[in-house]
Amino acid sequence: MKITVRKIAPVIQDVLRISPVVFINGPRQAGKSTLVQSLLGQVGKKGLAEYITFDSPIQMAAASAAPEAFLQSRQDTLIIDEVQLVPELFRALKAIADELRLKDKANANGRFLLTGSANILALPKLADSLVGRMSVITLYPFCTAEAINGKGDGLDRILNMDFAGINSKRLKVTDAIKLATYPEISGKSDKDINAWFDGYLATILMRDVKMLAELEKISALPNLLRILATRAGNLLNDADIARDMGLNPVTSKFYRNVIKMMFLTFDVTPWYRNIGKRLVKSPKGYLADTLLLCHMLGFSLDDIDKNKPDLFGHVLENYVATELIKLLTFSNTKAQLHHFRTSDGKEVDFVLEKQDGSVFAIEIKRSELVSIKDFKGIQAFADLAKKEFIGGIVLYSGKDAVPFGKNLWAVPFHILWQ
Repeated sequence: MKITVRKIAPVIQDVLRISPVVFINGPRQAGKSTLVQSLLGQVGKKGLAEYITFDSPIQMAAASAAPEAFLQSRQDTLIIDEVQLVPELFRALKAIADELRLKDKANANGRFLLTGSANILALPKLADSLVGRMSVITLYPFCTAEAINGKGDGLDRILNMDFAGINSKRLKVTDAIKLATYPEISGKSDKDINAWFDGYLATILMRDVKMLAELEKISALPNLLRILATRAGNLLNDADIARDMGLNPVTSKFYRNVIKMMFLTFDVTPWYRNIGKRLVKSPKGYLADTLLLCHMLGFSLDDIDKNKPDLFGHVLENYVATELIKLLTFSNTKAQLHHFRTSDGKEVDFVLEKQDGSVFAIEIKRSELVSIKDFKGIQAFADLAKKEFIGGIVLYSGKDAVPFGKNLWAVPFHILWQ
């Protein structure tokens, strides 16, 4: 499937204008190399932007031997792929960024565009050296809108409650999930997907992790990923996970953070305020790709959809979580993703909190039917958030957007890719 432009490309170009170093991180095989190579002719001040990759042993050896000389030899924008393979480069980048700012501040920005398959923000020794000098952008695998070459911004439409004209060209949500994945397997057969994930996980868990962390029981990582898959969409409890793994809680949590650092999982933090009502303050855990979730559960997506309705509800929630974090990377509206739950069981699957503090609630329902009862969690959240609450929707499998009260809507899943 040919995708000419990723929706985050304009964001990267904008950030290059205001920062000397831009780091694009994200999962291996999310399309970072293809993206930065597509930008080669569009970045740089002198038309001399250069692309190198540390998958090349010669380039990696040269950068490791003399990091500053390696960077200073370039006169225009330098694009470096898989930069985490040479961690010595980060300290050299700091020195050069400072030197460029002193000599010619007006032309210091946009000099280095880096990519990496590990979250360096979780590695303080690397991240701290570039505080104030580096902007970090995350590229995830395709969202559904990218996979079908959609033109709109579904997140903006949701937050503005702009639901006119969305009941055309419907795509089944299972087909949408099959497309919203890594470029190499978007729209492929179950057989191809399973074979690809076997190789993908072996590369990450048995090779990439070794470069970033020393783990005594690295063979435990696949089992940990399976355990997290069975708990997708649930509150994270490291003591329970440790017990299932046969490890102590400290080790288990460290291993879970390593898997998260490799962009195989992510957490959604709780929304709460300093108010009297007791709210649950544990994060919820998700797998970073919904087809990976199905792979780790040992079932095809179609099998789960047809024969395991309760499990499909968790798969659907995982899909919406991944779509939201992808849309947030390039949407015009800046927001943070949270969940909401009270100690007495009232909950909302997702809360979007905008920069001005206003909040929007999203609930997931597999059914094609919605009733006012499906809004009880959103209404409890609205009562608590008061003036900060701007609206809420129940995403469902129907075809029409239907109002259920002031700023309350039942909305088809396909708003996400329209």
